[in-house]
Amino acid sequence: MPDRIDVKQPPLSLYVHFPWCVRKCPYCDFNSHRAGENPPRDRYVAALSVDLEREGQRSGGRQVATIFLGGGTPSFFTPDEIAEVIEAATKHLLVSPDCEITMEANPGTIERGSLAAYRKAGVTRLSIGAQSFDANMLKVLGRIHDPDDIRSAYEEACAAGFASINIDLMFALPGQDLAGAVDDVNSVLMLAPPHISYYQLTLEPNTVFYKRPPDGIPDDDLAWAIQERCHDLLAASGYLKYEISAFAREGHRCRHNLNYWTFGDYLAAGAGAHGKVTDRSGVARRYRKSANPVAYIEAALSGQWQDAAAEIAVDDLGFEFMLNALRLSDGFSERDFCDRTGLDIESIREPIAKARQDDLIEQSGPGHWRPTETGFRFLNDLQARFLP
Repeated sequence: MPDRIDVKQPPLSLYVHFPWCVRKCPYCDFNSHRAGENPPRDRYVAALSVDLEREGQRSGGRQVATIFLGGGTPSFFTPDEIAEVIEAATKHLLVSPDCEITMEANPGTIERGSLAAYRKAGVTRLSIGAQSFDANMLKVLGRIHDPDDIRSAYEEACAAGFASINIDLMFALPGQDLAGAVDDVNSVLMLAPPHISYYQLTLEPNTVFYKRPPDGIPDDDLAWAIQERCHDLLAASGYLKYEISAFAREGHRCRHNLNYWTFGDYLAAGAGAHGKVTDRSGVARRYRKSANPVAYIEAALSGQWQDAAAEIAVDDLGFEFMLNALRLSDGFSERDFCDRTGLDIESIREPIAKARQDDLIEQSGPGHWRPTETGFRFLNDLQARFLP
């Protein structure tokens, strides 16, 4: 077991989960459930308020720098309900005055004019789940919106005063060729959002696509050709790739996700939400809430919590840090590694040397390392070099 040194408590974020969707997408492995006719939204918001009070106690008075409202489909909830959740967070937690508050929004659940109300409720950043601008692709993916809904949602977000907007786009879709992928990227570039998330479709366990893979999934060579070509298009349009699947214009990086990738701490509220908190002694613990929405509501409102935290083993800390940090184009500093894990940099010196020898990682400055282009292409292999 490696020796521990001094650990500094990292920045703290808050993740709030909203579990319902109009329908479940066949590729989605998140904790999302088909809403049906009358999901108990009011009781869920009440449960979140109780949960946030509990998370306030867990925070130990530390300041929350970012809040992310994810799902599921947060925009399935009304602006008034979102406002109630944000008010509960600010009541029970020490929320930074310049807190980034992101809400995921499905273009198929946004009513005309409601985005201004979400902005008024306290949301400062919007993430629009487009996935594709091809109508046929959207049908294959099980999405409930069409390309015009995406454009309308983005225009409405701009009119509502959102200065920071992300659009999610996927590639290597069933039946997609290089030309189709390029058309998708050109479509999002015409909107020119400040941030674009561009990630490959993967067949995750416990999804419909995993059990019954759709026809025409691009092979590795085609997926790589799509990625290279479309990354070049994004770069030529002024988007900086700061993470393996995240592109932003100057000043628009997602602060919440950066906290994950730099091994920060995050509180968790909502059904199935996961959290990680480092105490003052430097011990990091993970915990999660009940995944079933009804069970979560009953546990919260009755006070019968079952979210016991489990300590992250010292042997795993180095790998967990690298699993996240190696996704970043800027890589990581040796100082941050030591501060966030409490480990001496010598504990990973050997795998760094071997990865460097294999052209997977490079030194970008004194005490600073980042993946090479080869390292990004074979990221899983690079990350595995740091397994205990």
